[in-house]
Parts: sequence; C-alpha cells; structure tokens
Amino acid sequence: MLGIETSCDETAAAVVRLAPDGGREILSDVIRSQTGEHEAFGGVVPEIAARAHIRILDGLVRAALKDAGVGFDDLDAVAATAGPGLIGGVIVGLTTAKAIALAAGKPLIAINHLEGHALTARLTDGLPFPYLLLLVSGGHTQFLLVEGVGRYRRLGSTIDDALGEAFDKTAKLLQLGFPGGPAVERAARSGDPSRFPLPRPMLDRPGIDFSFAGLKTALRTTAEANAPLSPTDVADLCASFQQAVTDVVGEKSRRALALFAESHPNAEPVLVIAGGVAANAAIRTRLEGEAAKAGARLVAPPGRLCTDNAAMIAWAGIERLAQAHAAGEVLDERDAPARPRWPLDAEAAAVIGSGRKGAKA
Repeated sequence: MLGIETSCDETAAAVVRLAPDGGREILSDVIRSQTGEHEAFGGVVPEIAARAHIRILDGLVRAALKDAGVGFDDLDAVAATAGPGLIGGVIVGLTTAKAIALAAGKPLIAINHLEGHALTARLTDGLPFPYLLLLVSGGHTQFLLVEGVGRYRRLGSTIDDALGEAFDKTAKLLQLGFPGGPAVERAARSGDPSRFPLPRPMLDRPGIDFSFAGLKTALRTTAEANAPLSPTDVADLCASFQQAVTDVVGEKSRRALALFAESHPNAEPVLVIAGGVAANAAIRTRLEGEAAKAGARLVAPPGRLCTDNAAMIAWAGIERLAQAHAAGEVLDERDAPARPRWPLDAEAAAVIGSGRKGAKA
C-alpha cells in the first residue's frame, strides 16, 4: 500500500506491506517537514503549506517507491488522507493519489487522518481490539474507544482548544519559536513547575472532557504581570504550564481507563497515546504511572509515527482493504471528497464519495 499524507505541514509518502503470515513491514517512510517555511510566522500558514505540498509531493512519492524497491504495478492500492485538515493540503495529496490510482489501475482508499492515528498501534505493536486511545495533537484532543476498523466511540474531547495548539500558543507568547511543543518542553526542563499556580481546567467537573482556553488566558495574564520576563521566568512559566497540562491529562486518563474497564471488563486494559503531543516525555511518564495504577498497559508508538506520517495512512488503507476483502466486497473511493472536518466517530463506517463498501467481488 502506498500512503500519502498532506493534511497539515508535513508532506509524506510511505509504502507498507502486510505479509500473508500477518507480519507488518514499513518498506519506506519519507517525510519532509515544512518547519522552515512557517517558522517566521509562528504557525502554519495554509496557503504556504499547500504550495509546498505541490512542490514536494511528486518527488517524495518517487523516493518512497524507490526506497521500498517497488513500482506502481506491485501495489494493491493507494491510500491518501481525505481529511480532516487544511483543505488546500488535503486536496493536493488526495488529487495526487487519485491520479496515481487511475493511471496505475489501482483502487483508491480515502483515509480519515484520525483513523490513521487510531490504528498505528496495530501497525507497530500488533495490538488487538478493543483499546483506549488518547489522541493529542495540534488540532485534536480526545479519548476514543477503538473497537474495530471503522468502529470508534468518542468518550471525551476538548470543548475549546486542542492541547497541541495550547503548546504552540504558549511558545508564541513566550517567543520560543516554532514548532511550539518541543520548545516549551525544552524550556520546562530547567524551570520550577510550582512557581506559578496555573489552573487545572475541568478537574472539578465529572467526565473526561478537556478545556485549555482558560489555561492559555491564565498563562498570558501571569506573563504580563511579570513582564519583562527573564530567562528564568520563561522556564518557570513553561514548567508550570506543562505541569498543569500533565495533571489534567493524567487525571482524565485515570477516569477514561475506569470507563474502559466498565465497558470491556474481559479485555486487556490498554491505553494508546498518539498525535504530536504524545512525544512529550513528561506526559508520557505521567500516563505510564496512571496506566500502571489501573493495571493497564501504555502503548506509545515511536515518536516518528506519533506525528503526521504516511505510514499510518498506508496501514489504515491496508486495514480497510483487508476488511473489504474479508467481506467479499470491492473497495474503491476515487470519488471521495476532501474534507476540512471529519469526526472519526460520527461517520466511522459511513459512505463517503462513491462509498466505502462497493459491489460484491
């Protein structure tokens, strides 16, 4: 399966293989980050991102095929992100994939970007269903119950800002550069997490929804009250912010694991963390502790596969194609539209474009 990912500011192409014995192998995984193009703006500029995808993608596809040692004739299908994401970038990747599929006479599988994240642990760890997923990225923060391919239930999510966005806005406020998540984490290492008493939003309410808008406001107010900021002030603000986030994510994960145990008492309790924020060491350490206390296992794919990549898109395509073949159905979505928004749980098994489930083979 050739996978293509262009939903934000990474241009990526990969080839993944599922062997007859069930073995999974990433034959190639090529990613070109656009950090340099967006750094001066302190965030991703959609128009610049889309133009960069156009300029880069053809060469990345060629490189992925060459690294994998395969040609178009060797592929069973082509998979591409069809949403959610920055619509200009999504259109570039999906249109390219459709052209390849048409020229090579291969099926096109339109993948929900979030489904790629949701199924990555099955690529890396062979994880069986069901499991609990915490997806934390620049655009999404939510708990999902992953019960099968196309079977996802959202248990809780942010009611305002995504966690990755909160990290990016914190970095921009403190002039730490872009991307913000790694910059805040680096600064926090030398900071005092107890110096600034920032709020822990939503911890006083039941449930596992998140909110980060108030935390961002509190951080800005605190920074303004202590201006001009010294390097020590900046480090302490980052450490205090990261500690507040870690406390919230840890407690919400404890509650989510309890819900998972209630809904699937006979399943092995597993918490999977995915998305760019999953690379944060402090958050991972806290989640390991919460999982251990709940008698659960934490599965965190390698950092390269937590951030946006095409290997997860190719793998999701393999999962979809295998499911269709098992049902004796033909899967080809060359008419699938590009979507800026596409909730994973709302239309997990719904028809898009010409349909996920086609005629009987």
